[in-house]
Amino acid sequence: MSRPLALVADIGGTNARFALTDLAAPTVELQHARALRNADFASVQHAVEHYIAEVGIRPDRAALAVASPVGQDEIRLTNRAWSFSRSELQATLGLDELRMLNDFGAIAWAVPSLDADARVTLHGDADAPLQGPVSVLGPGTGLGVALLVGSHAHGWHAVETEGGHVSFAPLGDEERAIDAWLTAQHGRTSNERLLCGKGLSEIDLVLRGAASVAPAANLLPGESSLQRPAMRDPAAIVAAALDGHDLPARRTLARFCAVLGSVAGDCALVHGARTVVIAGGIVPRFVPFLRSSAFRERFLAKGRFAPLLERVAIHVITHPQPGLLGAATALRAKDL
Repeated sequence: MSRPLALVADIGGTNARFALTDLAAPTVELQHARALRNADFASVQHAVEHYIAEVGIRPDRAALAVASPVGQDEIRLTNRAWSFSRSELQATLGLDELRMLNDFGAIAWAVPSLDADARVTLHGDADAPLQGPVSVLGPGTGLGVALLVGSHAHGWHAVETEGGHVSFAPLGDEERAIDAWLTAQHGRTSNERLLCGKGLSEIDLVLRGAASVAPAANLLPGESSLQRPAMRDPAAIVAAALDGHDLPARRTLARFCAVLGSVAGDCALVHGARTVVIAGGIVPRFVPFLRSSAFRERFLAKGRFAPLLERVAIHVITHPQPGLLGAATALRAKDL
């Protein structure tokens, strides 16, 4: 008789990823992995039901990682107009257990089980054992931040945070111009406003001259918004930067990497981290560019505490589904 499989999901602002896992297996394995576009579904429930119908297996336990806080019954995704009741979703799906996690909390759960070939080391010994505390952060549709504490000997525990929404601290004239532009658009500039896909496009927009044009809401009668450069797709910006011939795109990606270095260094200081792990759907696309950028310089630019940060190992996750792996690990943790 086959053992029942549990459902795991990683639901961000753009995509919903699903898989099934055998909780009784000696190691975490993901089966029937699928990625669905959120835009194709009206709600989280519809996306989950579509996946269950597609694989033809109805689980009795599930762990869903979502890009939002998960402490209350009512859950609202931060970067997607989806909301749902945790208790109602559990009842509708007929689940005996539904565990909710923040998406980067799930990624933090995955970190201790990642093989060496599932990450790239930017600084430190690639073969050294993982040392906590571990700051886990990364740009995607938003900016996720989590903290991993513990050790291999005593077990690990993920602490979910909303650290991506900390206020942005600009350095230099270029970043002050970006900060002013974004504050004019949104009323406040958080780190997430820059370190995400849309943020990359906004940085590019400012560096190509948008900051010299009034926001659309402030245009004078007869003034045309056509003066403003067109916003470019973030994937196109990265591709153009890596191609090497588009200097504005390279300047944009370089600024993005520099800001990421500052934010990663701040997270390491706040968390007392001995390891920093970068995840998300954006950075793995340009690790060599990141390595040659001002990322590390800005990571260390913390005055008297630069020597402390010199000892912090830095890795980039390249595993294709760390959120699903972490959700499965968290669901198994109660049984281990």
